[in-house]
Amino acid sequence: EQFKATGTIDAYFSPQGGTTEAIVKEINRAKTEILMQAYSFTSRPIAKALVDARKRGIKIEVILDKSQRSQKYSPADFVAHAGIPTYIDSAQSIAHNKIVIIDRSTLITGSFNFTKAAEEKNAENLLIMKGNKALVSRYIQNFNEHKVHSGEI
Repeated sequence: EQFKATGTIDAYFSPQGGTTEAIVKEINRAKTEILMQAYSFTSRPIAKALVDARKRGIKIEVILDKSQRSQKYSPADFVAHAGIPTYIDSAQSIAHNKIVIIDRSTLITGSFNFTKAAEEKNAENLLIMKGNKALVSRYIQNFNEHKVHSGEI
């Protein structure tokens, strides 16, 4: 699909590019809803920001790859135990999406896994896009398509 370029785009690169900090900052700005899909989710700062947002009354849903099931107590477990609906997508070989949608208006995506290694060791990229309602709506549709076939932790 093609979407007209509208709004703003901020770009971040790791290692040590402030990507985790940028994600946490956006999560902290959430007013109503956060939808997140992750292949790998071991970032404690991002998990803490999600739990803090939940405590502020933000509706949050998380979809993770089936590989997260085999982790010992992880940030994924931390958010699930905090009452955040957390789903495992095992319908594909790998659920490789890495997105955060905030308040149906901010889209965060890129190669950046939500991990400490992605921030400190890996060459990754992250885009934070605002002001493109059609693009965000398409990502929400895709999130919902994956949620339908995912099982809750």
